[in-house]
Amino acid sequence: MMPVNRTRTEPSVTILMVALLSACLAFQLNASMLSPALVSIERQLDASASAVANTQTAFFTTAAMFSLFLPRLADIAGRRRVLCGALLVMAVGCVVAALAPNIELLFAGRILQGASGPVIPIVLVMLRVEVAEPKRYGTLMGVVTAVNGGIAGFDALLGGYLVTNHGFESLFWTMAAVAVAAALLVRLLTSESFAPDRRRLDIIGTVLLVAAVGAALIALNEMGKLGAANWWIAIGTAVLAAVTFAVFWLVEQRLPAPLVPISQLRERSTWALVTTTALTLGGVFAMMNGILPALAQDGALGVRLSAEAVSALVLTPYAVAGLLVGPLSGRLAASLGYRSILRLGIAGAAVGMLALAIGAPSATTVFLFVIAVWVGVTYAGIANIMLNGLGVVLSPADRPGSLPGLNNGAFNIGAGLSFLVIYTIQAAATPSPSAPASGYVAAAIGSAVLLIAALAVSFAIPRPVTAETTADDIRSVH
Repeated sequence: MMPVNRTRTEPSVTILMVALLSACLAFQLNASMLSPALVSIERQLDASASAVANTQTAFFTTAAMFSLFLPRLADIAGRRRVLCGALLVMAVGCVVAALAPNIELLFAGRILQGASGPVIPIVLVMLRVEVAEPKRYGTLMGVVTAVNGGIAGFDALLGGYLVTNHGFESLFWTMAAVAVAAALLVRLLTSESFAPDRRRLDIIGTVLLVAAVGAALIALNEMGKLGAANWWIAIGTAVLAAVTFAVFWLVEQRLPAPLVPISQLRERSTWALVTTTALTLGGVFAMMNGILPALAQDGALGVRLSAEAVSALVLTPYAVAGLLVGPLSGRLAASLGYRSILRLGIAGAAVGMLALAIGAPSATTVFLFVIAVWVGVTYAGIANIMLNGLGVVLSPADRPGSLPGLNNGAFNIGAGLSFLVIYTIQAAATPSPSAPASGYVAAAIGSAVLLIAALAVSFAIPRPVTAETTADDIRSVH
């Protein structure tokens, strides 16, 4: 378990949170602010829709790959230094994208922006180092994670305004300015910290693990295209991922300072957590970012909301619900247990998906709003917060950046898995475009099955003893 080293006073914690939240804001803008601008980019750069979509894939894939090793590098080289570096590289990527005369240079800019991928794991480790008291850490961890998710929806609205009035370039200039400001705040308002184990970064293991996860993400993305997929690429990258990970496993057993010790991969705190994370994302991500918005706009079912109405009545309430509940769930985790709160969230999200399966054929705007808020509370405000927090509090004491990095990779793999599995189920269960109800029902049931599987695996996650208060702890205060 990861120890904590110092206790900050209230004013200094406030200053720390300003810096850390600014870093989270910078990352989230890069992740979701661009969504309303994709059509504009397609038109202004004379690019195809698939080419523009590939720039988004490039960002999320490279973000996942950077997440695998930058948190561990931060343990070694200094968390403040690495976080500032990641933010500045992201800012450079934003400038490249803003000045891009063609889609190829925009693609390169998005790859550079992917350096921001591990911002949240590094921020949570920095917070854990500075805040000793479990309830206080749980609350602040909930604030950080909830604010990160809660920005989604609001930044899309801002992005829509900017691209309409000033062109897509204005989005990237805004992102660059926020990233530079965040880097300055982190540099000036936070202190440097290191891990006890500061042996040199395992370059061989890093290359192998990044290659394995990158290939797996490309395979999942390609398979998710279903009928339009290039199956040679999909199968080839899947095989490459499996072979590369096997080599990684063999190599890591022979190195004195591996990126991730094989003994750590065998521990329940690692495999159970990352599996739970991947399955939970698999059950929720495509439903909330694809299926539910599509259902809300499907005229064949009689709802027929506009894209703007979907954002206002479905996506934004989902994000806001998570924002409001997140700090409370983080605080409760310290006293009631991270695992108990996690299971409550996953089970609640599964119930929401089963309700969606029942109500999809006769869905109304009010029904979709209620489902969005319910899943926002149970997943975004509870399960997502706990999964991020457990990645930090279960991390080994001598290398606290290793597990958050792996867990962040599991978030991305789970998201890719979600689009593959959920859309495959929907397509298989839809008899014709004019009768889509059965496809939505099947997708929701498939989502619930993945969430129930995540709930089952979560029982293997060990208790993070140092992050929770016990009855004895409470009595000792009085």
